[in-house]
Amino acid sequence: MRLKLRFLILFLLSLTLVFQGGCMRHIESRRSRADVIVYGGTCGGVIAAAQAARMGKSVILIEQGRHLGGLTSGGLGATDIGNKGAIGGMSRGFYHLIYRHYLREDSWEYERRDDYELGKKWDSEETWWKFEPHVAESLFEGIAASARVPVYYGERLDLKKGVEKSGSRIFSIRSESGRTYYGRMFIDASYEGDLMAKAGVSYTVGRESNSEYGETLNGVQTKNAVYHQFEKPVDPYIEPGEPSSGLLPCIHGGSPGEEGQGDHRVQAYNFRMCLSDAPENRVPFPKPKGYDALRYELLLRYLEAGWGKVFGNNQMMPNRKTDMNNHGAFSTDNIGANYEYAEADYKKRKKIIEDHVRYQQGLMWTLANNPRVPAELQEEVNRWGLASDEFVDNGNWPHQIYVREARRMVSDYVMSEHNCRGERTVPDSVGLAAYTMDSHNTQRYVDENGYARNEGDVQVGGFEPYPISYRSIVPRESECSNLLVPVCLSASHIAFGSIRMEPVFMVLGQSASSAACMAIDEGISVQEVDYGKLRERLLKDGQILEWKGRQ
Repeated sequence: MRLKLRFLILFLLSLTLVFQGGCMRHIESRRSRADVIVYGGTCGGVIAAAQAARMGKSVILIEQGRHLGGLTSGGLGATDIGNKGAIGGMSRGFYHLIYRHYLREDSWEYERRDDYELGKKWDSEETWWKFEPHVAESLFEGIAASARVPVYYGERLDLKKGVEKSGSRIFSIRSESGRTYYGRMFIDASYEGDLMAKAGVSYTVGRESNSEYGETLNGVQTKNAVYHQFEKPVDPYIEPGEPSSGLLPCIHGGSPGEEGQGDHRVQAYNFRMCLSDAPENRVPFPKPKGYDALRYELLLRYLEAGWGKVFGNNQMMPNRKTDMNNHGAFSTDNIGANYEYAEADYKKRKKIIEDHVRYQQGLMWTLANNPRVPAELQEEVNRWGLASDEFVDNGNWPHQIYVREARRMVSDYVMSEHNCRGERTVPDSVGLAAYTMDSHNTQRYVDENGYARNEGDVQVGGFEPYPISYRSIVPRESECSNLLVPVCLSASHIAFGSIRMEPVFMVLGQSASSAACMAIDEGISVQEVDYGKLRERLLKDGQILEWKGRQ
């Protein structure tokens, strides 16, 4: 295993050292052909494209925006994984490249390496899991460029007539710009699953009921929603104590739903802000256009009630920067504002994203400036600001919203809570998941006592890494026979909450690409790929397919 990993690391290192900082941008042709077409420049998409090139196939990587790496380069520098020993292949190689980057003295500008909290605790496995956004993006660009993967930026699938099929096979896909991409195999590595959906593959959005797959943590969860919950009673009405005055924003007056019952609701999105406390690299929190003070009245009342753990999940990254995530009952999660995102067109998604930017910028501006914020907390907030050397083309704001969940494919095998708990296992592993079953809140309502209450946040762990089925990343053969879906894979809501971690998306992206290349070589559908042969290839490439304790 160590020899295989070392070979893989050297491969990735050669990719980045030679071409780091640039990638091939092909925009001249209206028609493009390749063996493998990867839609979505997420971390999983980049790795999938590089693996296809590594296996001798022509490949095209299509990215909707202007950046590679998705959330990994979009602010999530505090890698979520649970058990790092479960991560192998090119995914682990990526974190080795992070390690190599921070070994260099010239990587440290705003602090000395030994002053960083982890600077004296270098991973004995030569990997590092906390990093700055621009570092991750540079590495992904280097991987794509060095594998000579053509990257088409600013290309979005035409949602009305963007997929042409012949029988069960995708023949080509078309972007809004009119460019057409012809391929033999396709990989949807996007967070939204647009290619999958428009190809006629079955999927779902929202939460299943517990009864659908015999689970206990799916559907409406008021009893298990004990995390990121109001710790003190807070009045939800515009005029305190006056229901007739109406509810404050983002609170509904109806029932949260029957316990364990499925619904359309989607766990909350946010942005993983990269903050800095270095005065020379700190930008004050901006007051957004369209700021609505009423959106933060509930927060101010909560602070006045004595809660103040605003920075409870502000994890330090190198160079005096952080990855700030949601923490507490009222935080960066814009609860209830994303239900339409998965199925929306681009115009509607843009409005939803803009609302999330406005909400989160307004939250930080309120904390930094509103006189009702306790003085000690306000002083701490103003010690921080946006990092001026990150996201420089986007006002120092992350370019990637955290799409924790959108569409989820429904294939011949649906990963469920039973897999997470180890009650069921699969014989066709293409990688391991290792994180807690984790859903963020989905709604805010008024409880029986007349106070604001959140619903949906479930965090249940304590299990070992478990295998993810190959059948969960391929559609039903009758629906599409040359498509793989390593991100919006087939999983129940609560199981997806465990699987949906960026290192795992890279693992699944590599496995999906390997299967696609093997299907091309043998002239068969992705469903017909011999798992024994696929397993042999994955193990050769350093993937970890079963848990035997620490690897």
